[in-house]
Amino acid sequence: MTTLSCRFLGRVPYARASELQERLVAARRSGEAPDTLLLLEHPPVVTLGRGAHTENLLLDAAALSARGIEVHEAGRGGDVTFHGPGQLVGYPVVALLGARRDAHRYLRDLEEGLLGAVEELGVRGSRVPGLTGVWAGGNKLAAIGVRIGTGWITSHGFALNVGDDLSGFETIVPCGIRGRGVTSLARETGAACELESVARVTASHVAKALGLAAVWDGTISSPSARRESA
Repeated sequence: MTTLSCRFLGRVPYARASELQERLVAARRSGEAPDTLLLLEHPPVVTLGRGAHTENLLLDAAALSARGIEVHEAGRGGDVTFHGPGQLVGYPVVALLGARRDAHRYLRDLEEGLLGAVEELGVRGSRVPGLTGVWAGGNKLAAIGVRIGTGWITSHGFALNVGDDLSGFETIVPCGIRGRGVTSLARETGAACELESVARVTASHVAKALGLAAVWDGTISSPSARRESA
């Protein structure tokens, strides 16, 4: 089975992560890098997708800056979202091949991977027809916004809310969807969740949904192997 090289980077500023993605995309396109999944968290930042509407920003740039929140345009699809500490962000840089060269299928595969991950972590997630992402009790648990570039190389990806502090979402209309809230693994389970542990579970399930095997430090990791070694 083809592998997915997974890296947990800790906290990375949004601009730096964007530069890293750009370099990886170019390297993957030229065949100089393998399929890779970057897993990290960002300092507080609001990002604007290609379909962003300014009315979904509830504070202006000055007010956001006063709260320590940066604003960046993103080359992904979707509307407005928030990233911050306690949220696991995943950036798959993957070459979609054969029957996987289908944007709709790619989004559904990411959802499938996230659904498997949150189930292992104790949350029954769900899909909502017509809306991209993963939901729990009617609230958004994970957002997805991707870019598929020349050569069917992916970038951007998903954001899974892990920690209990969701106050940053009060500054926006998340993903431009009104009438629905946001939630997190901590809120759904009532327990603290360690980000790197969540990253490892998530990487295994996302890799499997993409037909790949997650590799950490040269060792193939899967949900079943992890449970057997626990």
